[in-house]
Amino acid sequence: MFIKLSIIVPAIVIGISFFWTPVLWLFLFIIPILVLGYIDVSQKNHAIRKNFPVVGRARYMLESIRPEIMQYFVENDRDGRPLDRVTRSMVYQRAKNVTDTVPFGTQMDVYETGYEWMNHSMYAGKVKVDEDPRVMVGGEHCTQPYSASLLNISAMSFGSLSQNAVLAMNKGAKLGRFAHNTGEGGVSPYHLEPGGDLIWQVGTGYFGCRADDGKFSPEKFAVTSKIPNIKMIELKISQGAKPGHGGILPAKKNTPEIAAIRGVKPHTEVDSPPSHSAFKNAEGLLKMIHEMRELSGGKPVGFKLCIGIKQEFYDICEAMVRTGLKPDFITIDGGEGGTGAAPVEFSNSLGMPMLDGLAFAVDTLRGYGLKEDIKVIASGKVISSFHIARALAIGADFCNSARAMMLAVGCIQALQCNTNTCPAGVATQDPELMKGLDVQDKSVRMYNFHKNTMKSFGELISAAGLDHHSEIDRSYINLRVEINKVMRYDELYPEVETGSYLNRMKNHSQTI
Repeated sequence: MFIKLSIIVPAIVIGISFFWTPVLWLFLFIIPILVLGYIDVSQKNHAIRKNFPVVGRARYMLESIRPEIMQYFVENDRDGRPLDRVTRSMVYQRAKNVTDTVPFGTQMDVYETGYEWMNHSMYAGKVKVDEDPRVMVGGEHCTQPYSASLLNISAMSFGSLSQNAVLAMNKGAKLGRFAHNTGEGGVSPYHLEPGGDLIWQVGTGYFGCRADDGKFSPEKFAVTSKIPNIKMIELKISQGAKPGHGGILPAKKNTPEIAAIRGVKPHTEVDSPPSHSAFKNAEGLLKMIHEMRELSGGKPVGFKLCIGIKQEFYDICEAMVRTGLKPDFITIDGGEGGTGAAPVEFSNSLGMPMLDGLAFAVDTLRGYGLKEDIKVIASGKVISSFHIARALAIGADFCNSARAMMLAVGCIQALQCNTNTCPAGVATQDPELMKGLDVQDKSVRMYNFHKNTMKSFGELISAAGLDHHSEIDRSYINLRVEINKVMRYDELYPEVETGSYLNRMKNHSQTI
């Protein structure tokens, strides 16, 4: 259709111009301008267009392409948000398996407040560090422990991501032997088809294990959780993008395919509430985790949250001590947000940032004598091998990443994730845009990014003179807090002595 019009319209224009040029100018320019001017003067919504008809439209046109102008023509390599060009380029280079070294030194201002670095050793490289480091997840009640990579794909639902993006990610995860978190939208055929390892995330909507009344269905959960590809199950309490905020799946977006995956009726509005209906307190949460573990046949089960009210996390830890019921892992997300679309105030001003939340959670678990039994996952703007090392130094056991994985499969940070117009076909359900994402090509790029980042991580650990990644601690990471003052992370986040909180369990109101 468009091809035909592109031939017919110019032909008509040329024909008119040959016989009657004044009429051509009249129809092509003067009349349309008069019509636009009349529309602008008549409308009441935009003062600029009313006061400056036709010309005022340029303001809105330029505003609509401002992100592209900034990204391609204005910002320098370190200015881009949320990820600068240097960081994005590193991901692209590793994904394409091309040189990721940089010439002429760092572009970072190493004397600027906020600059971080890692200590190295004079005796670096004495031991070849494993380039495929793994961590075993599973506590005393887990009968199917999982050997997890240090870097995995963080939670992103099918529906938020296109089917091609999900397929590419999972196929890359299978190639690289790392895990792929489904997000709270449920387990789709596109998660299962490539055969990669999955972490099934269950949110407040209980999609995939949802009863007709919207509550948790143990029967449906038992069926899905036993799928061989599903290696771990994550109960989502809150996410960094919008902690404490639920969502609505509009009826027009609730297609038969999405409805079947989520276990809801198609073409109906589906409420995803801010909090869980299956439990009301800390002990209820732990009982549900224990139930999910048993229903799944003994697979590792944990929960994900962005730290908010500290006392609530203390309550959970105290309930673990009292009942003996423990999750196999806890995922700490950061209030700086992630790939999920969220209200501005929630993304900018709600929830504890990931590093602070991670240090708090690890120290609290240590204080109650629980850290040895529970693996902690860091999930929040983890892009480079330094980010992994920093999280492990604070006390995480391994990491999940969402934004880096999106970049690896072609995301260009167009910031259109919430508009269904992603030009790279990553965060859209538009078939015309989605088809630009080649699953085979992007799955290899996903694998390459993971492989090269793990190789870089191994080199960092070796440069620090360590034999194993578990040896890194907070003393290895430094932060410039003022132009002439540097603090190590063990000074910023002093470690808590193991078991030191147990004698405070009876005093719930005391602030630690």
